[in-house]
Amino acid sequence: MKELAVLYAKTLPFSLLEVKERIALFDQAEIKEFQINEYIITANEDAAHTSVHYFVAGVAKNFIYQANGKQVAVRYDYPGDLAGLLTVLAQEEMQIAVQAAENTKSIAFPKASFQQAMQQNAHFSHAIFERVSQLMKSLYEEVKYKTSDLSDQTEPALYKKRVSSFMERPVFIHPEETVYAAAELLQNAEMEGIAVSRNKQDIEGMIGYRQIFDALKNGRMDAPAGQIMNKDYYFVQEHDFIYDALSYLKHHPAAAIPVLHRNRAVGFIRQSSFLNVSNSVYFELTYRVANADSIETLASLSPMNNKQFQLFIQQLVDERMYGYDIAELISSYNDRLHRQVIELAEREMVSEGYGRPKINYCFIVMGSEGRKEQGFSTDQDNGIILADYDELKHKDEIESYFERLTAKINHMLDACGFPLCSGGIMAKEKKWRHSLSQWSDMIDDWLRNLDAQEVRDFTIFIDFRPVYGDFDLAFKLRRKLTHSMQHAARLQPMLIHDTLQIRVPLQAFGRVSTSSKERYLNLKQSAMMQIVNAVRVYAVGYGIEDVHTIRRLHNLTSNDHMSKNDTDMAAQALHELLIFRLKLNLQQLEAGQPLSTQISFKKLNKSEKQTLKNALAAAKGMQQGLELRLNRNKVNG
Repeated sequence: MKELAVLYAKTLPFSLLEVKERIALFDQAEIKEFQINEYIITANEDAAHTSVHYFVAGVAKNFIYQANGKQVAVRYDYPGDLAGLLTVLAQEEMQIAVQAAENTKSIAFPKASFQQAMQQNAHFSHAIFERVSQLMKSLYEEVKYKTSDLSDQTEPALYKKRVSSFMERPVFIHPEETVYAAAELLQNAEMEGIAVSRNKQDIEGMIGYRQIFDALKNGRMDAPAGQIMNKDYYFVQEHDFIYDALSYLKHHPAAAIPVLHRNRAVGFIRQSSFLNVSNSVYFELTYRVANADSIETLASLSPMNNKQFQLFIQQLVDERMYGYDIAELISSYNDRLHRQVIELAEREMVSEGYGRPKINYCFIVMGSEGRKEQGFSTDQDNGIILADYDELKHKDEIESYFERLTAKINHMLDACGFPLCSGGIMAKEKKWRHSLSQWSDMIDDWLRNLDAQEVRDFTIFIDFRPVYGDFDLAFKLRRKLTHSMQHAARLQPMLIHDTLQIRVPLQAFGRVSTSSKERYLNLKQSAMMQIVNAVRVYAVGYGIEDVHTIRRLHNLTSNDHMSKNDTDMAAQALHELLIFRLKLNLQQLEAGQPLSTQISFKKLNKSEKQTLKNALAAAKGMQQGLELRLNRNKVNG
């Protein structure tokens, strides 16, 4: 273990030991590996024969057993943490257990040799006592918090924060530098992970202590960093809500999570920033989604079927969170369901003898899921982009493979509560399954020959977004689409004509036109889509790539294409309409009724009626703005 003593010579608290003391301590140590859910330290373990574990990879969960026998998870240990410190001072069994929350590696020091190092070195002993003191304070606060009446409540404010508010500057290493250089950079930067990149923008992989540890174990410290990096790393986008990073870190902690702007690294989110995140329904459900091994399990976790998720959304509504933020959260959760469905479909293809995909691909979602504006009721709008394969020998085999795979995906999604699209806008249909070059040609053909029938499908396609696979394929297609739409003279008038087909049902003096005795109003067709469609028209005209309606509005304002007053009114109206839809759907789910967007104006109270009228007025204003734009184009034309 002399190599380990050298490696950790600059790492606290081991750096406080003299060379001989450090070598003596590590000579008694051994490397241990634990599988997920395996106990590292058990409650009632013989304190005399236990070990102190220094974690080098993975994550461990600490439990305390209360007098009533309840087991409470109070904290997590990460690479760089020491577990078993309390046993160093204990003279009897401790009611504390440490369990591997994922596959974990540690350097295990026998209690006796650790105590001997403390007796020999006052500085080392002081550092350990300081850690124990901090640990005791932390445990007290966390036990008090976890066992209080608030332990089952969520923190709605958490769901309003974006990744960009928490990220730190990324640290890079060139793939041709050595693993030794990577280890030194990790220590000097005091980071949990570093990105491997040739230009300090495009990430090729990640290196954390797990990779360093494996390289040391295999005698590869002189190897290029690019050979030992982890290519299958988790990442988030800078505009994502922080809960996406938190839910991953809580159950599958990474060394560091890269934050991307499109496909370029702009920051890191580190696990050490969120050690004390409280439990929440959302985190638990996303963990269960990620570990689901059957469609039946995923179906039980879908928003339509899961009562826990519905109660969670109800709480966010009650906390007056913005409707579009709640819709984005639901959409992000649905993204996770989509990704797990695709993983299961690929596994099924392997088990049936078809193997893994022979080429890269990107699964895209469109419409409301693409804009991240979903509620509880939605059918599928999706497609797939394949890497160009026309020149490959097995072209027919590739086409057959993806025809079969996409059919599985669409039918699995249907089983999970995402009904098949009645209009056939699904990846299993040939029209929505193309290579990148074929998609590019299809865009050109669309824009040349667009008619009233096709404009609806094209409008849905405009809002596509990648959810699984090679995102670069989607980014390339987005650039092609944005540029082509800006130079298509016929497109804007056709989009406007299509939007004006359904008028906002608000007449003079604020009178709302409704149907039937109950005075029903279709929230989606009569108002929400009028705002969404109008904002899309402006975004297309000004070359804005973002598909999220609220971010499109922000872009229009920041570039002086729309007044702040107009964008604020549109955003507020969309918020109110989405809240109306959420409340309606939650009521329908509670009553076991079919979901719809038909709201009874008659059953609203006075305040709700006025709020809805204000939202309709904003939607009508957006429509009128489009009419003026259309008439100006006619005059100028």
